[in-house]
Amino acid sequence: MVIPVYNHEGMVRAVVEKTLALSLPVFVVDDGAADGSYERIRDIPDIRILRHPENRGKGAALLTGFAEAAHVADWAITIDADGQHDPAEALEMIRAIPPGARPIVIGKRRGMDGAAVPWTSRFGRGFSNFWVRMSGGPRLSDTQSGFRIYPLPETLCLDVRARRYQFEVEVLVKANWAGIPVREVEIGVEYRPGSQRISHFHPFVDFMRNTRVFARLIVQRLFIPPSVRAGWAMPPKAGS
Repeated sequence: MVIPVYNHEGMVRAVVEKTLALSLPVFVVDDGAADGSYERIRDIPDIRILRHPENRGKGAALLTGFAEAAHVADWAITIDADGQHDPAEALEMIRAIPPGARPIVIGKRRGMDGAAVPWTSRFGRGFSNFWVRMSGGPRLSDTQSGFRIYPLPETLCLDVRARRYQFEVEVLVKANWAGIPVREVEIGVEYRPGSQRISHFHPFVDFMRNTRVFARLIVQRLFIPPSVRAGWAMPPKAGS
């Protein structure tokens, strides 16, 4: 499992300890955290901590974790360090993968229209769901969920350019171009008023970043033939 961390000192230890209960390799990527996140987990045995000297963005952190996980695994499960997810639900997501299939699996968060959910999360989810589809990606209900399963060789071949939050939407578009299926599995989510959950989503800045990424993808979809786009993001063939 890959856990990107940026200033989550209040929740990261609990998330890591719950994740270890699954008996899977755990890779924690400290993306230049400026708080005590690293100190909170440095003494936990049986995890691999990878550190960026400065903040590079969530996508960069995921790619660092994927590259390391690829040495020991063919798949990576990603989960955010903010405590909104129960790591044990990864088992339900794994069971949703048909034998022989290699999809990206997204944990579709239940109850995302509730009053406890920040308006930025509700707006961001609807915005990205629409534009992922307009960019040639799959029709999905929760394109911003960070609780996912990725087939590693295929994902690392997708040439995703975004390195911040936008990685998680661009990868879905590029996967669809390449013929990699994307599935959703309903999961729980916890948004408690007054909890220690921290979001690093900045409405204006991330809106502008999202707009640039989607504009690039839409232009490519309109002016570059599907066969060429698929070739950019062609996953390796089985057995290669």
